[in-house]
Amino acid sequence: MSHQTPKKPSCESLISLFPDPFVVIDKQFQIVAANQKYRDHYGQDDIVGKHCYEVSHGIDRPCSQNGEHCPLETVMQTGKPTSIMHIHCNADKEEHVQLSAAPIFDDEGNVLYMGESIQPLNNEPENEDILLGKSKSALRLMSILYRVAPTSSTVFLLGESGVGKDCAARYIHQNSSRARQNFVVVDCGVLGESMIESELFGHEKGAFTGANKRKIGLFEAADQGTLFIDEIGELPLHLQTKLLRALETGTIRRIGGNDYLNVNVRIIAATNRDPQQMLKDKTFREDLYYRLSAFPVHLPPLRERKGDIPLLAESFLKQMEEGDSQIPLAPEVIEKLLSYDYPGNIRELKNIIERALILAAGCPIMSDFLVFEHEQENLPITEAPSPYNATANRTKTSRLTKEDVLNALQKCDGHRSQAAIMLGVSERTIYRHLKDN
Repeated sequence: MSHQTPKKPSCESLISLFPDPFVVIDKQFQIVAANQKYRDHYGQDDIVGKHCYEVSHGIDRPCSQNGEHCPLETVMQTGKPTSIMHIHCNADKEEHVQLSAAPIFDDEGNVLYMGESIQPLNNEPENEDILLGKSKSALRLMSILYRVAPTSSTVFLLGESGVGKDCAARYIHQNSSRARQNFVVVDCGVLGESMIESELFGHEKGAFTGANKRKIGLFEAADQGTLFIDEIGELPLHLQTKLLRALETGTIRRIGGNDYLNVNVRIIAATNRDPQQMLKDKTFREDLYYRLSAFPVHLPPLRERKGDIPLLAESFLKQMEEGDSQIPLAPEVIEKLLSYDYPGNIRELKNIIERALILAAGCPIMSDFLVFEHEQENLPITEAPSPYNATANRTKTSRLTKEDVLNALQKCDGHRSQAAIMLGVSERTIYRHLKDN
């Protein structure tokens, strides 16, 4: 009686076992296999043989030439797995995805293919402006926040004023196991020294003059949830000691109280000051710094992620009354927005857009309506355009034409990504206009 050797499972049958969209890609960026979840997610059944960037980005060249980190190139060069955040275009819309890529070796140990698992992030909070963007800085930041959010680690957010540390803190909370519990904020920069202690730890009735009843502090209010301590660099030294004890023991004591209370709180701290300089100046306890900096996250200033400015400006307009009618912004408006360094970062950009919308008074936003901080004394006072001109301008700003695309490409020496930034649209839109017209 003969025994038949069991048939080895095919690549397609193996990758169908993956719960997420999964694809195998060769060195030439061509897809050699994909599971059904991948095909369904990108709305394309005839997918083998196509380039990965064509399917997931809708562009005609590798994503590394489009300002994004390419996992295939990393895996091929290092022979090691990698995990990054990308923006992909699925069958319905653009979305953030977490990519987990790993090498597939031949019998001699050479990297032959890359296997890539794709996990769409479908639970992004709305209006969290820090998370908008396609620049390397923005994607790297979101990848870091996405990884640390589900953990119980204390997070220390570092960055200039206006970069969105509060948005980052809220994102961490909303994507953690504590999301259904309280997210409590205390800003040490706006509270006096006497008030900070009472706000954080609470007080008993009669603890000091004016304490007419017991007050529950923010640590207790955040029990089982998250406490975001903003501008922690403003916290007085003696309160830093008390905070350190709370972090190390999980207990607090109200002002005027005798008993320690157990609290289960995740701490996210933030500062716009340089921690190392504070340590040198002895205004910040070294032991507290090391307790907080288990997971430091640096939020980049807006001047280091200018490619995100059109997307951010458009997002702000969508949040403002009648702002939708201004989208997309005219190329000259985008060009002027990109010319500025934004010392006030994302917060300043939002103020500039809001100011421009007010000055436009129902007409299309023009570059003259973009007033930067050093120009505050020279707000443009102009007569409103006639109804005819307003209509003509509205058509120009609300409908992108092939002529607009070609002019932008000429100004940008044919670089589609730069033209897309100038026009305030996605590169996919540029590609579609060129293809369809």
